[in-house]
Amino acid sequence: METNSTEVARLDATKVVHAVCSHDCPDSCGVLVTVDQLTGRAVKVQGDPSHPVTRGFLCGKVAKYLERVYSPDRLLYPMRRKKGVRKGPAGYGGVRGREADAFERISWDEALDEIAARLTKISAEFGPESVLPYSYAGTIGQLGYGSMDRRFFHRLGASQLARTICAEAGGVALKNVYGVKLGTTPQDFAHAGLVIAWGANIHGNNIHLWPFIEEARRRGAKLVVIDPYKTRTAALADEHLSINPGTDAALALGLMHVILSMGLEDREYIAACTTGFEELRAHALRPEYSPENVAKATGIEPGAIVRLARAYAAAGRKNSVGPAVIRLNYGIQRSENGGTAARAVCMLPLLTGAWKYKGGGLQLSTSGSFKFNEDALQMPELMLASPLGRASRVVNMSQLGQALTSLGGDAKDGPRVKALFVYNSNPAAVAPNQNDVLQGMLREDLFTVVHEQFFTDTTDYADVVLPAPTFLEVKDVQGAYGHLFVQVNSRAIAPLGEARSNVAMFGELGRRMGFEEACFDDREDAMIDQALDTTDPWLAGITRERLERDGHVPLQMPVNANGEVLPFSTAEWFRTKSGRGELTPVPVFSAPTESRAHAAKGAYPLEFLPRKADNYMNSTFANIPLHQRMEARTAGVLEMHATDAALRKISTGDAVEVFNGRGSITLRALVNAQVSAGVVAARLDWNKLSADGVNVNALTSETLTDIGGGATFYSTLVEVRKGHAEVR
Repeated sequence: METNSTEVARLDATKVVHAVCSHDCPDSCGVLVTVDQLTGRAVKVQGDPSHPVTRGFLCGKVAKYLERVYSPDRLLYPMRRKKGVRKGPAGYGGVRGREADAFERISWDEALDEIAARLTKISAEFGPESVLPYSYAGTIGQLGYGSMDRRFFHRLGASQLARTICAEAGGVALKNVYGVKLGTTPQDFAHAGLVIAWGANIHGNNIHLWPFIEEARRRGAKLVVIDPYKTRTAALADEHLSINPGTDAALALGLMHVILSMGLEDREYIAACTTGFEELRAHALRPEYSPENVAKATGIEPGAIVRLARAYAAAGRKNSVGPAVIRLNYGIQRSENGGTAARAVCMLPLLTGAWKYKGGGLQLSTSGSFKFNEDALQMPELMLASPLGRASRVVNMSQLGQALTSLGGDAKDGPRVKALFVYNSNPAAVAPNQNDVLQGMLREDLFTVVHEQFFTDTTDYADVVLPAPTFLEVKDVQGAYGHLFVQVNSRAIAPLGEARSNVAMFGELGRRMGFEEACFDDREDAMIDQALDTTDPWLAGITRERLERDGHVPLQMPVNANGEVLPFSTAEWFRTKSGRGELTPVPVFSAPTESRAHAAKGAYPLEFLPRKADNYMNSTFANIPLHQRMEARTAGVLEMHATDAALRKISTGDAVEVFNGRGSITLRALVNAQVSAGVVAARLDWNKLSADGVNVNALTSETLTDIGGGATFYSTLVEVRKGHAEVR
């Protein structure tokens, strides 16, 4: 077939750039971006087929990513709130699409000068700790997530932020048991004989693990899903165990009870690799953890508990298809006893020796494998050069409502928060106890800066808005929390409009503040080199130049005699103080305060699941029309069991009010079998897309988890009544 000269010229006019999806997902997909060199415009985004885990395909969120990059709603220029325009949606008449009417366009010089002047004045008058940064994982690249921004706020002396909102309880729990956040590689799931997805909607938010599970199933493996909601993964499983919210620790202890009472544990492995076994054994064999008693707490039949325990212990042994592996996700740790629940589940493969086998074990996060030089990137020593001359106070992001409304009322707490700098996050939508958060953000004496890509719920409360780039517009280096490959994200296109990266923005702002340290002049390549400048053997030989050449490079993990990476198969893998898997202190189940165990005589008898949408990333993508269409089935919907609906004379399509002592939201009822009796569910969305201008977080609390101080979104009680408000 001949190719004419026009076609050749067109082919020569494109280039393919290796990128990495930096959205908050375990998969960290390798991405290939085709760029028209004549226009500088990206024309195609596809998966990198050479990546051993993500293998050339993208999730539904990112497959159409150019619709986000080139959305007509992108924020492209710095803006300042117009004088006399109040904060909040009411400032522009509450009409979506008119957000820009509350602001006037300004230059970057004007914006940075104003921010520097305001922060300088606020710091001098109230102390630098009156400035609070608020960020999370809008990008998980090393530079975008935490580098120049931390240098800036450390040098300023601003309050430190405990970034707990998503994964802290589970992460601390995993480290308490194993000493490091590491687990079974996704490729090895293909060799499992039993896969337990525990609070893990793999098909919705970890899609690149799914082909390996399907490969295992073709070999005869079974998939069991433990989840209070019938997710897409649960619908495709061999068995779905619909567990009552917040009772995962009870189920884990119930499985231990069966395994230990039947002598199904691996005593040889336990002796070689664990400590505290006898204490745990005595605890787990107590009557309250018998299948019959655990069934009362969890809602799972005793027979199902026994079958699962026996199948779990038998997997990997003689005549079995393969070992047992647990894909544990962060859902179970978002309850009051979530840290304990995660610890208990993490102990299960230590009892059966599942780690000894290829395809066995557990995965919650592999992020601890990537020992980037975070100190070089973030420079915490700069706090000593701040006006405080010491480390500043720490504010928990899961209690932002308290921080903005009551912190500073007592002198020992430090000053009141007078300035809020938001980037990589949308707290007006995602933070718990939303009514207090919004009340705090409405304060006229709170100076708020928001670095964003779109007019989100949070920009509605900003004094200054700054345009942020997408991952196609920046350079970064990235690990993963679902596999073991380091990748470089090369900048595919120039930043749209006047968007600036976190590195560029905070570096320039530091200079405007008069910070004289040379580190504020560092740029991306130098900072990537700093991140990779580590003595950790797992990162040995990985350089920026090698990453730029190869795109992705595997960590140099220890291997056994067969060349296999089998974490925790021997004692050498553990990073705990004892050098073994820690089975003590023993996990003790206690029902969350906001759960059915305490709801019988209360005003709020239903357990509420404020779910994440399959096709959004928390609140990211919620404003993109294509993604909205993919999530149309549950838009503005409360899912209810028929029993609960009948008691309240509610039918599908009825307007309902969901409420508790913290707030209320108006939704449409959808009576289905996605939840069990006693549980109702609705998904997170932008406030401005809801009927009431608030979302599910109007109902959640700032109660913290038992371990790690994380958010307790899934320990929420509500009542539902039939309403007559118009729901759009």
